Amino acid sequence: MKKYSYIIIDDDAESILKTKTTAAGFSELSFMASSSNFQEGLNLVLEHKPALVFLEIDPKNRASELSLAFISELHRFFQEIPKIIITTNKRDKAFDSIQYGVFDYLLKPVAHVDLLKSVLRLKKTNLDSKTSQFIEEPTSIVIDNVNNVTIPQNVEKPLTICIKSYGDYRYLNAADICYFQADNNSTDIYLNTGEMITAFKTLKHFESVLTYPFIRIHNSYVINRNYIARIHSGNSICYIKNSSKKIPFSKTYKANVDQIISDFAAGNYLEI
Repeated sequence: MKKYSYIIIDDDAESILKTKTTAAGFSELSFMASSSNFQEGLNLVLEHKPALVFLEIDPKNRASELSLAFISELHRFFQEIPKIIITTNKRDKAFDSIQYGVFDYLLKPVAHVDLLKSVLRLKKTNLDSKTSQFIEEPTSIVIDNVNNVTIPQNVEKPLTICIKSYGDYRYLNAADICYFQADNNSTDIYLNTGEMITAFKTLKHFESVLTYPFIRIHNSYVINRNYIARIHSGNSICYIKNSSKKIPFSKTYKANVDQIISDFAAGNYLEI
């Protein structure tokens, strides 16, 4: 599947998380990186050359220097700049943004239906293949426990994760993984069979290389949304299908859990 790479530039960490969580519901979108200020954001765009940039132009922290001037700066380096989607809390900068030729203007927190409209418009737009930066979805990942290297393998098939250690290659179907649990500088991977495998990578690393349906809900857990059987908001707990395991979620990642609930409701769904 062809995917659009994107970068989020926003001085509000919570807003970055919410935008990323909403975007994770679209298989067409592939997260690359995020930044909280003008210069770091510019460096990321120059390095990664994404198809899309989600840009805040009315920052809480003025020291971040985020504004529409960021778009002007991009024109200094690109013949055709990435598609810019403004994400902000106010409507009053919409007209100015149009003058800068932005692709879309979305109010925060970014709603699923609003981003859906942007994605559909994006699909209708004929982008030059040299500047659109389409990327193939990584369909296998090698975790080398010896050399501490992650190697994405771009082959069009279901995602396979290989845990490699001293000539021992252990292949896991990503679809069989229920959740990841942090264990200091390593991560325990729990399968739907009840088996657990340890990889010598941090949970943050897995969060960065894996996309939806894998979602972080706690400092110690990344969960496969497809194995959630129950969410108890009062107790801040997720239950795993065919298991007695109860996984807590924290306030920090509450937006991710809300997105999971919305995602269930958006499908073939009956609430009683």
